[in-house]
Amino acid sequence: MIGRTMGWAMVATLLGGGATLAQDVPGIEICTAEKTMERRTSCLQSNVEFLQKSFDKARLDQQQKLDAANRQIEALKASVATLQKSLEQSQAAQKKPEPAAPAKDASPAKPDAKPDTKSDAK
Repeated sequence: MIGRTMGWAMVATLLGGGATLAQDVPGIEICTAEKTMERRTSCLQSNVEFLQKSFDKARLDQQQKLDAANRQIEALKASVATLQKSLEQSQAAQKKPEPAAPAKDASPAKPDAKPDTKSDAK
C-alpha cells in the first residue's frame, strides 16, 4: 500500500515538475546563442524589458527609502526644537529665583537704626 502511494506521488511530482521547467524565468539571457534574427531580437527585447522593470523597481524602492528618511529627519527636527524650547524654559526658571535670594555682597544694616520700641513694651 505504501509502495503504491509513493509510486503515484513520484509520478505526480515528475509530471508536475515538467510543467514548471517550461515556464520562462525572467532575467538576462544570452542572446548570441540564437540562430535567427527574429529570435535574437525577441531575446534582446526581453532583456531590455527585464532591465526596465528591474530599474523601475529599484527606483521605487529607493524613493520609498528616501521618503522614509525625510520623514524621520522632519520628526527629529521637531524633537530637537521641542528639546531646545524645554531647555530654554528650564534655564529661564533657574534664573528667576536667583534675584529673590539675599546677595552675599549686600551691606549690613545701619547701626544708627533705632530698635523697635513697641515690641519691647509688652
